[in-house]
Amino acid sequence: MASHPFDFTGPKGYQLSGRLIEPETAARGWAIFAHCFTCGKDSLAATRVTRALAAHGIGVLRFDFAGLGTSGGSFADSNFAADVNDLIAAAQAMTEAGKPPSLLIGHSLGGAAALMAAGDMPSVRAVVTVAAPFDLAHVLRLFDADGLRKVEDEGEAEVQLGGRPFMVRKSLVDGLRQHDLRTRIASLHRPLLVMHAPSDDTVSVDNATHIFAAAKHPKSFVSLADADHLLTQRADADYVAALITAWASRYLPAEEDASA
Repeated sequence: MASHPFDFTGPKGYQLSGRLIEPETAARGWAIFAHCFTCGKDSLAATRVTRALAAHGIGVLRFDFAGLGTSGGSFADSNFAADVNDLIAAAQAMTEAGKPPSLLIGHSLGGAAALMAAGDMPSVRAVVTVAAPFDLAHVLRLFDADGLRKVEDEGEAEVQLGGRPFMVRKSLVDGLRQHDLRTRIASLHRPLLVMHAPSDDTVSVDNATHIFAAAKHPKSFVSLADADHLLTQRADADYVAALITAWASRYLPAEEDASA
């Protein structure tokens, strides 16, 4: 498979850094993979799932949200709404490049962003969430308590997330508390595949239950057994990719359209 940079301009004027993974043969369809909170496009899950999808004939763009990885911008200025807009910009850039995405895949908070963004992506025919939160305030459990308290008291503070320091502003915290996914999911009007591990100790499986209940048919739920939240085991990432490929096959362009 081929892998090459795919950079584009985000809605705030920042250069967003992406990588396009292309199948060895004509792409069966194109997808966007939205990474987890603070992870980046080169996380194990993003890398392994996108490569496995390409091996199954689906080309995928993975990119760093603004302020993360090698994308422009500052994490301190980021918020959930900005991530949603970055996703929409990614779809527009792919469409302009002649690779309109049919499939939108989001991991963890990226899954919540995918649910919010899909309605503004005309080419997207189906959506997949992996270990996604329904209640976005759930993400605040990842913050160290002292740091979160300081953010709320002083407006911004350095917070430890995944063992790394990040400058966080109150606007990010408030945004996570204010967004309501239920209405957006109910009006998705696209097939939805919800994937979650019952043993996920970062985002509990109850979140998947709420997402699934809020969605209209067609919808599917797949248990990821004992996979961890970040899909650090290659076998789990390969399993996720294989399931997505099989499920999405009926929503991708027809073979003759894909190879035209």
